[in-house]
Amino acid sequence: MSNLRFLAAAAATLVLTAGATGCTSRNDTATEGEAASDGPVRIAFVPKLQGSPYFEAMDAGAQRAEEELGDIEWLYQGPTTADAAQQADVVRSFIQQQVDVLVVAPNDPDSMAPVLQEAQAAGIDVATSDTDAPNSVREVFVNQATADGIAKQVIDSLAAAMGETGEFAIVSCGETAENLNSWIAAEKEYVAAEYPGMTLTEVGFSGEDQAANAQMATDYMNANPNLKGLIGQCTTSAVGVAQAVRDAGRIGEVFTVGVGTPQSMKPYLEDGSSSASILWDVENFGYLTAWAGRQLALGEGFQETNEVSDELGAVEYVEEEKMLVLGPALEITPDNVDDFDY
Repeated sequence: MSNLRFLAAAAATLVLTAGATGCTSRNDTATEGEAASDGPVRIAFVPKLQGSPYFEAMDAGAQRAEEELGDIEWLYQGPTTADAAQQADVVRSFIQQQVDVLVVAPNDPDSMAPVLQEAQAAGIDVATSDTDAPNSVREVFVNQATADGIAKQVIDSLAAAMGETGEFAIVSCGETAENLNSWIAAEKEYVAAEYPGMTLTEVGFSGEDQAANAQMATDYMNANPNLKGLIGQCTTSAVGVAQAVRDAGRIGEVFTVGVGTPQSMKPYLEDGSSSASILWDVENFGYLTAWAGRQLALGEGFQETNEVSDELGAVEYVEEEKMLVLGPALEITPDNVDDFDY
């Protein structure tokens, strides 16, 4: 359904009128706090990867915002592989359509920065969500939780499973993903400060591919018979490391914790190949992303705390970092996994 909506929007906007400047934003034609007269705010979101259960859940939450807020149009399209060049092509297609707001979860923040500059030059408000491009012109970063908060929850959960002793490794995904790398840096600091009996032996990057993630975890276990723990740093590697432990018949010997979506992690949580999944309410995160885009387009800005919806409650805005924070990370276990349908 999302792809059809994207194609329809593309077809409707291929031809721009000769009199259009291409550089006038909605903020230039509407008073602060008022919607412009030319229809709903058009917010385009470009995820790292089309079809990922995580980003599909974000899309579902944003569609809920579209329905409830009533004055936005949500467009959703990403690359078919987690490739920075493909992602840039999708972003440029939205620039050509002259959407009001572009929100991107960059695969590579450095290569995305000049593309966001192109969007801003075309009069489009720009933001990042899920992962940041901090050295870009983005006006706000919509963050799930702080890096320190995610790192603490991941390491505390793994430490509890490992008995606070032993060697562990990290299987991450995109090597240039700012969010994943910030979490890894915070995890290194936290484990060194709080768990002297635990040692990080390897950090590897195997892309957004569950089979490759599982193979890397298997290789780590084969190379190090003392390995006692594995972290799956993204939603595909969370499943991958748990699958590797299950396939190796080492449940109860090697413990895994991952940043994974609830229903993809459910079978691994239930059989013990994963001790916990650390995440947040992804649908609410998509809602917040859509709401933030609306705030930018209408020039309404952000307060120190923001009442976004009854379900989200008060959302913090960190002004010095231009960052909205959904809230603290959650530990998902067999006891609460069915609270989430994605």
